[in-house]
Amino acid sequence: MKLLVLGGPRFVGRALADAALARGHELTFFNRGRTNPGLYPEVERLAGDRENDLGALRGRRWDAVIDTSGYVPHAVRSSAEALAGSGLYCFVSSISAYADFSTRVDEESDLAELGDGPVDRLLPDYGNYGSLKVLCEDAVRNVFGERALVVRPGIIVGPHDPTGRFTYWPHRVARGGEVLAPAPPERQVQFVDVRDLAEWMVDLCDQGSGGTFNATNPGVGWGELLETCRGISGSSAELVWVPDEFLLENAVGEWMELPLWIADPAMAGAHAAVVERALAAGLRFRALAETVRGALEDATLTEDAGLDPEREAALLAAWNAR
Repeated sequence: MKLLVLGGPRFVGRALADAALARGHELTFFNRGRTNPGLYPEVERLAGDRENDLGALRGRRWDAVIDTSGYVPHAVRSSAEALAGSGLYCFVSSISAYADFSTRVDEESDLAELGDGPVDRLLPDYGNYGSLKVLCEDAVRNVFGERALVVRPGIIVGPHDPTGRFTYWPHRVARGGEVLAPAPPERQVQFVDVRDLAEWMVDLCDQGSGGTFNATNPGVGWGELLETCRGISGSSAELVWVPDEFLLENAVGEWMELPLWIADPAMAGAHAAVVERALAAGLRFRALAETVRGALEDATLTEDAGLDPEREAALLAAWNAR
């Protein structure tokens, strides 16, 4: 299979390259040439800019295209039109495309609407991210019809994750000591290992399968996640389970300051996406221990995610002294 990846070889792009090359596929990257240019020297590189320079794509045909870097509809529409002769267009959208997360979301749930937000750029706070993804999806379907494959991942984790949202936890538990953990331990959290996501998308491209799919795991308990982190790292960390009420009273930030944690009832469905359609289409998940190990070995730590150690210590002291 001849496969084109729109975007650079980082995180999702790297996992796609590994999956495609392992199967002997002929792979091409199209990007500006700035991201990890030394990786995958055996892969064809086409240089261009989705905003104003698609010349390298014109007149070429691939069996499948996977778009990992589409965020604004005019750029996605132009790319799709330039590649209209290709077999399948797989657009990596987001679970953020849904309008309401107060309940579980499936592929038929209402989608986010743009409203008065700009259509040509992402807002600094990403407030129009989901609605722009919806318009990007429409742009792909308008060009490719039944040959459009739309994948809506949840939180993507694993090797080379630049966000730190998942990576914080294996590394924090490995550091040991008292670890502030969001109670209750049986509460579910959803994410998908980038390697599982990439392998599955390449499977669908191999099969020429169109359609729309949520793509995340059915859910893992916080207790199972953090105990797995402790087991893989060999840490003697003590998990201190702290309830939402205390965390909110102390203005702990959801999503990033305490990564993956959500207390807002309006977002209760963000870790409860329905994924039966993807499971029926072959999405499978490696052992949680392997995902944790990948985050420990290959993911990049960032100060943008996770409790500052002094802040965590102060919160734990206040909780223990209550």
